Amino acid sequence: MALSIAVVCSSNQNRSMEAHLVLSKKGFNVQSFGTGSHVRVPGAAANQPNVFSFSTSYDEMYKTLVSRDKELYTRNGMLHMLDRNRRIKKYPQRFQETKTPFDVVITCEERIYDAVVDDIESRSSALARPVHVINVDIPDNHEDAMLGAIVICDFCEMLRESDDFDDDMERIIEAAESDHGRTILHTVLFY
Repeated sequence: MALSIAVVCSSNQNRSMEAHLVLSKKGFNVQSFGTGSHVRVPGAAANQPNVFSFSTSYDEMYKTLVSRDKELYTRNGMLHMLDRNRRIKKYPQRFQETKTPFDVVITCEERIYDAVVDDIESRSSALARPVHVINVDIPDNHEDAMLGAIVICDFCEMLRESDDFDDDMERIIEAAESDHGRTILHTVLFY
């Protein structure tokens, strides 16, 4: 059975989608999500993001930004990012709204990790199915999203190579931390 993986950031735009792309190219069973109440894409000023609902398609977001200021959003990479996203899936998704159980949920920031842990703990654990929740802190910019996706992919490759990743998890985390010089948070919860 293929390992089922979720990658989660705030808006299901940059970090989770870059990891989604890299993992899917490597043949992983992966889905990506955000945990925010809305999707936020940088705007003309840091305090003026473009805010969309999670039901707004990546294509609609792309067209909206083109109509607002094509030059700005080309220059800051938002159009490139949204073009990548719309080739992966139609809409951003909220983690809190999925009923799909995963073997591993990887978050890209500690506050997202906390939100995912809170959400899973609030659900019924009727399946008694374990889920490993992992955090790899990735700054929210294009370059770090690409580097972070490589770290996540390397980690997932180690999981895939393991005969029993539940038993090997601590060793795999230690190896990933050593290989990439990053601290990885981990907890086990149940669906």
